[in-house]
Amino acid sequence: MSTTEAQLAALETPAITDGPVTIGAVDDAVLAATERKPPFIWYLSILVTASLLTFGMGCIGYSMYVGTGVWGNMDPVFWGWPIVNFVFWVGIGHAGTLISAILFLFRQKWRNAIARFAEAMTIFAVMCAAIFPVIHTGRPWLAAFWLFPYPNTRGMWVNFNSPLVWDVFAVSTYFTVSLLFWYVGLVPDFASVRDRAKGVIRRTIYGILALGWRGSARHWNHYEKAYMILAGLATPLVLSVHSIVSFDFAVSLLPGWHTTIFPPYFVAGAIFSGFAMVVTVLVFVRKIMGLEHLITLNHMETMNKVILATGCMVGFAYATEFFMAWYAGHPYEFYIFLNRATGPYAWAYWTMVLCNVISPQLFWFKTLRRSIPVMFVVSIFVNIGMWFERFVIVATSLHRDFLPSAWDYYRPTLIDVGIFAGSFGLFFTMVLLFSRGLPVIATAEVKAVLPGTQPHHGHGGDHHE
Repeated sequence: MSTTEAQLAALETPAITDGPVTIGAVDDAVLAATERKPPFIWYLSILVTASLLTFGMGCIGYSMYVGTGVWGNMDPVFWGWPIVNFVFWVGIGHAGTLISAILFLFRQKWRNAIARFAEAMTIFAVMCAAIFPVIHTGRPWLAAFWLFPYPNTRGMWVNFNSPLVWDVFAVSTYFTVSLLFWYVGLVPDFASVRDRAKGVIRRTIYGILALGWRGSARHWNHYEKAYMILAGLATPLVLSVHSIVSFDFAVSLLPGWHTTIFPPYFVAGAIFSGFAMVVTVLVFVRKIMGLEHLITLNHMETMNKVILATGCMVGFAYATEFFMAWYAGHPYEFYIFLNRATGPYAWAYWTMVLCNVISPQLFWFKTLRRSIPVMFVVSIFVNIGMWFERFVIVATSLHRDFLPSAWDYYRPTLIDVGIFAGSFGLFFTMVLLFSRGLPVIATAEVKAVLPGTQPHHGHGGDHHE
């Protein structure tokens, strides 16, 4: 029995695009966004995000001038919003590497339309995360000097037993590999923009970024090898980076932190929050840039399935923490978890449970999984819930020390809120600039999986006949 090309296209097309899409149409849809004048909503959005960024930078400057006493950090909660926000942003950056590297190695074609954007969000999220540990040291002009293991000129080294130093290695390595992975994937698209450019300046800039790409067989061969190597390097980083971040807590002796479940629990939570942020942003990007036929409901639904799966993992981790605190028979450990659910921060704990465990359960229903308003609201809830998770871990384990005389209630200040808002300003400003200046979809990868471009396409019927 023969299979015609039209029948095979009908089977393959819905998973990749909505309706028949030609190779030229992919370029016109994606690359034209970098050529035409941005819509008014783009200018309005970047005005808002740049204002947030400016306010946040002003709050950081004020903190450096006056001192970190303007933050809410106090005895016993010495780790306040800076560490909460650091862990939050590092987690956001995990979806990009998972989509671009791990799914690439598993040959998941549905990733192609969203990988570029997810990779970019990884870069921007790590940039936001890097702000907080630097300013948390109180004297950032000395922090970098002491943290990095540059050649030993003073007979002293950093404390390699400290997980805070491991963070420096892990996050900087993660950022470097992710940046190279992102850039290598962009090279063919830089060449496409260069070839379409009408102005000399534009053609020169993109020509430099394209590194002399001409699309020859040799170029493609080198590109695929480099991309595969970087994907292999990036894959273990998905597991290692947030595991090391969890060691900031897990290697301590503090009840509520000293638990072996933190590494896998943090990794699942990072993928959970990262995918939610990708969904949040793509809901707007695909609509404003007219990319619904390339970033389809099938892509969004698949990401929602990942959110549902990782949300169940996170919920299981919450239950396991409580069970082990009771089962271990350690009174201080059990009190910390009981205090989380019933103490002064119970509102934060139950907000976390509602957002992270309850709201993703809506995605068991296909109709809701494919509803843009529902997935947007759930993704916002997940982002809120994952921030509260980090806040609950930090604040509730510290605010009631072993002696009641050391108990206190942690409250952030306006400066804390301003710096956090500024990090969102940085993130979304970078997203807007990226969507304006660079192709948000990897056109070469999308074109490679279009019906009609597959090696077997059109040969199945002839073979059987």
